[in-house]
Amino acid sequence: MSSQFNYPEIIAWLEKKGKKDFGEKFHFLEQDMPNITKMASYFLDDENTAAALGIDLTKGILLCGPVGCGKTTLMSLMRYVPQPPKKFFVKTCRDISFEFIKDGYEVIHRYSHGHNTHAEHKNYCFDDLGTEKNLKYFGNECNVMAEIILSRYDIFISKKIHTHITSNLSASEIENAYGNRVRSRLRNMLNLIAFDKTTKDKR
Repeated sequence: MSSQFNYPEIIAWLEKKGKKDFGEKFHFLEQDMPNITKMASYFLDDENTAAALGIDLTKGILLCGPVGCGKTTLMSLMRYVPQPPKKFFVKTCRDISFEFIKDGYEVIHRYSHGHNTHAEHKNYCFDDLGTEKNLKYFGNECNVMAEIILSRYDIFISKKIHTHITSNLSASEIENAYGNRVRSRLRNMLNLIAFDKTTKDKR
């Protein structure tokens, strides 16, 4: 697996960033190194390493694992890595659900097609999928994140815009919560990177 990047050096640099952002006790666990390397290879656009690790650079990332395993933290640190095409914004699904209560269906448009029809599409990471609830807007119930994911799939196909998601849910739990159509779209547009279910809460 030849690469132009020095991964031990990059991971040490990210760990240093983590200590600065999250406190001196922050450190990477040895068991998490495979996932960290996969994430780094993706955001570095390192074709050789990503291919060897089974990562498709044309797709986004679905980062799954139990509560407290470090998904949100790792995704936050990855914002230091990418070149412009892979830069992304993080938005929690709970915050999006509260925006929906306030602004209604405009929110679905906001996270799929931008604030207006001429807006530039953005790469987003939707953090903690599954923590939001089905919400009602003027009496109409809407699975907000399901609608956003379906819309994001369309711009992934047409414009190659990336979506990333973190979730405590397994693939089958995502299907139960959002339906088979959403799970099918996620499979086509995201690389699955999963922490072991036995990973202890690091918080």
